Amino acid sequence: MIHAPRKRFGQNFLHDRGIIDRIIQAINPAADDHLVEIGPGQGAITEQLLELAGKLDAIELDRDLVALLQQRFAGKQNFTLHSADALKFDFCSLQTDQLLRLVGNLPYNISTPIMFHLLEQPACIRDMYFMLQKEVVDRMAAVPGNKTYGRLSVMLQLKCRVNPLFNIGPGAFNPPPKVESAFVQLQPWKPSPYQINDTLFLGQLVTQAFSQRRKTLRNTLKKLVDPAVFGHLDIDPGSRAEQLAPADFVRLANAGSAYRQGLDQL
Repeated sequence: MIHAPRKRFGQNFLHDRGIIDRIIQAINPAADDHLVEIGPGQGAITEQLLELAGKLDAIELDRDLVALLQQRFAGKQNFTLHSADALKFDFCSLQTDQLLRLVGNLPYNISTPIMFHLLEQPACIRDMYFMLQKEVVDRMAAVPGNKTYGRLSVMLQLKCRVNPLFNIGPGAFNPPPKVESAFVQLQPWKPSPYQINDTLFLGQLVTQAFSQRRKTLRNTLKKLVDPAVFGHLDIDPGSRAEQLAPADFVRLANAGSAYRQGLDQL
């Protein structure tokens, strides 16, 4: 069965055997692992994962690919295919004895929403391995002071450890994307090193801080954080968002939220 890649699903199928082998080596599946593959496509890495892992669930949205995968892996007792949208899927419902290990070649147009959806379910996830646009991976792993450091860097690093592994050229896919790709590992914090008191306010604060990168925090956050908060935390209100580490944003959000609620925790 031949399947033509569909642009509306952002499909770029991996076919490079050398890259596939590097991916398998990086994941290093064990016989008792419970893997979950998001967007298995035509099964380029599925077959090797099935040979090495104890159990593999696959999530695929394209119904034509679902039929192809059901036909190809019909005899595999440790394979379960779910015809579903990963953005709406309850991944923790799959967990049995082992924490889940996730892998996927994520469509670039929805990769960030999928990652955040997964990181809302950290209790059942051991680690994640994704093929993403290299530019996105660079932003995910960026450190303060780097020009690529921004909202995505902060919000993702507050939820997990980001480990870029290796780059992947366009020729490894069919059709070749117009951008470089990269393979990255995400490990949800267990336990989290951050005590976040108000997740919603933290998200608003980080978004606002990076909304006008060239402006100082004094100006970008004037509607969210009282000047007294900066002084108490020894954070310079004349600095810019890109100069603050994720932990600084947590301290600023916790104190700012308490001050706004009149809790006088300064």
